[in-house]
Amino acid sequence: GLVPTMGFLHEGHTSLMQRAGKENDKTIATIFVNPLQFAEGEDLSSYPQNLEKDISECEAIGIDLLFAPSSEEMYSQPILTSVQIDQLMNSVEGASRPTHFSGVATVVAKLFNIVGPCNAYFGEKDWQQLQVISTMVRDLSFRVKVLGCPTVRQSDGLALSSRNAYLSLEERKAATALSRSLQSASENVQAGETSAAVIKSQIIDEITDEALVTLDYVEIVEGSSLIRIDQISEGARILIAAKVGKARLIDNADPYFGIK
Repeated sequence: GLVPTMGFLHEGHTSLMQRAGKENDKTIATIFVNPLQFAEGEDLSSYPQNLEKDISECEAIGIDLLFAPSSEEMYSQPILTSVQIDQLMNSVEGASRPTHFSGVATVVAKLFNIVGPCNAYFGEKDWQQLQVISTMVRDLSFRVKVLGCPTVRQSDGLALSSRNAYLSLEERKAATALSRSLQSASENVQAGETSAAVIKSQIIDEITDEALVTLDYVEIVEGSSLIRIDQISEGARILIAAKVGKARLIDNADPYFGIK
């Protein structure tokens, strides 16, 4: 079982590790803040890190092997190869962060080749990332099974994220607008509303009512292809990104199940 992370572990990460431990004979975790997935001006230099605490967490869970390389070890020479997944990389989050998913796919491909055949566990909070990696594995015949795991949330609905560490108490409260809007949208869909435009408008109105939240996008897509849809049906996904203070947060939901 393989659990790739960028460290600063929270309960979302540890839930992946615990599941991997139950379903596999051996479990490997990786911690690597991957420079390829950060564009100029993003938070690479300030991304929260606490390797000593992360090591203790992994030991407590029973991880068999922790791989925490330096950038120099992962990229000992300038990397000339990158992984591109057409269609999935350029929309939604990829439209806001054009180089992000190529960096993600490239480092994950390296990790898969380093580790070898495995079951790999990823959180559904990064829904687009999950689709990108699943498609890469299928298209390039990696001997890897990709397993998506439910988003772990705090009691007020906020999805766990290492970037939540950036939030002040006031911003932390405001950030719940993302999960609240997703839940409200899901309830409206379950009540019979299937117009993507109507649901999107409702989410925008709810989030823009929160002064400390700056919305980046709301998209309603077919879940695996990430193609925008006009009518919501089973298999749809609502994806959101917003800035709260210095933190850029993402969240998503299946409109027929809500945030759970």
